[in-house]
Amino acid sequence: MTVTDRLNGDLPLRDADSVAADIDADATVLTSGFGSVGYPKLVPLALADSERDLDLTLVSSGNVGDEIDVDLVESGAIARRFSYQSSEVARAATNRRDIAFSDRNASSMGDDVQYRGIVDPDVCVVEAVAVGPDWFVPSTSLGQVPAFVEAADELVVEVNSAQPLELQALHDIYRPDAPPNRDPVPLTDPGERIGSTRVEFDSEKLTAVVESDRPDDTYTFRDPTDDDLAIAENLGDFLTGEMERSPVFEDAIHLQFGVGSLGNALMGELKELDFGGRDVVYFGELIQDGLFDMLDEGRLEAASATSLALTTEGQERLFEDVERYAEDIVLRPADISNHPGLIDQFGVVGVNSAIEFDIYGNVNSTHVNGSRMINGVGGSADFNRNSLVSVCALPSTIKNGEISRVVPMSFHVDHTEHDIDVFVTEQGVADVRGLAPVERAECIIENCAHPAFVDDLRDYLEDVKTQDAHIPMDVERAANWQ
Repeated sequence: MTVTDRLNGDLPLRDADSVAADIDADATVLTSGFGSVGYPKLVPLALADSERDLDLTLVSSGNVGDEIDVDLVESGAIARRFSYQSSEVARAATNRRDIAFSDRNASSMGDDVQYRGIVDPDVCVVEAVAVGPDWFVPSTSLGQVPAFVEAADELVVEVNSAQPLELQALHDIYRPDAPPNRDPVPLTDPGERIGSTRVEFDSEKLTAVVESDRPDDTYTFRDPTDDDLAIAENLGDFLTGEMERSPVFEDAIHLQFGVGSLGNALMGELKELDFGGRDVVYFGELIQDGLFDMLDEGRLEAASATSLALTTEGQERLFEDVERYAEDIVLRPADISNHPGLIDQFGVVGVNSAIEFDIYGNVNSTHVNGSRMINGVGGSADFNRNSLVSVCALPSTIKNGEISRVVPMSFHVDHTEHDIDVFVTEQGVADVRGLAPVERAECIIENCAHPAFVDDLRDYLEDVKTQDAHIPMDVERAANWQ
């Protein structure tokens, strides 16, 4: 069914201030939003401007914009937060522990909220491009919205006229049944559609519809650095060899890239790679600007994700020709886009970045010095653990070369040595599949560490190798690298 009007039927139209006033001071609020887009804006701003003493639990399935992660956080209204935060303000509040922050994997947040009892949801506030008495069409992201809507007692829909109605053509909303009667997801191809263009709900849940015209707080990607370009070249060389080696990639290759400037740069640079006539398919959680170059040049067969994490220019590019892009782009709920079984089924090559990794192959994606939270784990664990080939790609140093991102020991581990197959930096590629721990360490040091730190890492490894231990280490000495 194609929707032609934003407001359909007899709806409870209200202003954001009155809606915010009716939300209990200690309510658990679920919101849409993933990749800094598709999140509600006016109701969070009204909550931030409220003179009440609020003690909210806020749940989103991905990162959201400044209306939530700056204004609402600065107001002191948020006491507890799941499961990703993306602003300096939210990060600081998390590390001061002013906000009790619990990090979760993107794929599981829907089930966590709906079935596992981590919260008792009161109200779900979502952004849409159209709404009816028992349905709405989401905007630029989906995340875990269908599950959140089912879980919450009440529903508030912000209908945003700044988002084109044509976005409905991108959506494919499929909800898995509840365990233990959950059937396999009937998706046989990432470009296939198996669901609806809209989210349906019990009409009694709808307590308010708020009209909005406030645009997304979009991404800003830096220009690719020399290191980014070298990483892209090294990754391209690895993929070329992998396609020649593995029969899995005889006809097609399925790729995923993590969010951020490096991931966006890698997407953009891979358009130059010779895929030897194979279909190139994207199956991930976020579509960034770099993928549009591949789509426009006919280098990408299909792109499946849960969010359009685009710059302002990228959104304008999409909005000017949504229906053409909808021929190749599908937006799904995060419990489908990040589904472990589907990642495995499609034989995805997952490429994600991190803060650091250690010589044994453990990866830290979330905490500086093992203790200070940056953003959150997001969907990286979903793809690192379940991809056919999982790649960790990052520059070998930060702070103008002063700090090595290849370290003797990671003091916070999000992805263990069992999860990652290949490491790529601007220095080279370390394929550690099948290697014992000390062999992994030697391979990573020789191929991925920056020359300024190679000798120190070699010395460390040589010294600890005198131990009778499967994974030899000197914790005190390793801590000096933090």
